[in-house]
Amino acid sequence: MITVRPETMDDIPAIRDVNERAFEDRVEADLIDALRLRGAVTSSLVAVRGTSVVGHILFTPAEIVFEDFRLPAVALGPMAVVPDLQRTGIGTRLVEVGLESLRAEGHDIVIVLGHPEYYPRFGFVTARTRQIGCPYDAPDEAFMVLGLQPDTNWGKGGTARYQPEFDSA
Repeated sequence: MITVRPETMDDIPAIRDVNERAFEDRVEADLIDALRLRGAVTSSLVAVRGTSVVGHILFTPAEIVFEDFRLPAVALGPMAVVPDLQRTGIGTRLVEVGLESLRAEGHDIVIVLGHPEYYPRFGFVTARTRQIGCPYDAPDEAFMVLGLQPDTNWGKGGTARYQPEFDSA
């Protein structure tokens, strides 16, 4: 059985291990540590099987910047599951619990730069359909947004802005 819960300090080494194994490098693990160190985390959840952390998802503060105003948003990612348990529903559960938690907390917009065949199942659409630009050189179909509230204000012609740690990751 998989349980999804907020991370604790005791989970930090296991979160690092999950991300290093899932991504086969240290980039995402280093990014998570840097964001956590600066306190730039909206939500960090772990998936636990028995006593082992087998998955992790991070949400960080972001914004959509327009010429004369800014909309608060939340960025999803990184999200990782240990390789031997990928494609078993753990990632889906992490995303679902995370999004529901953000919705309950009153967050409005979530952005993600990820697999275009994965995130639409949760309601994400390409950001271009909402006239929101990606700050990185990425295919349009990989940069997506989700409105969490029925009255989401999308504005027009904005560009997403992530935490500065993402710029060097």
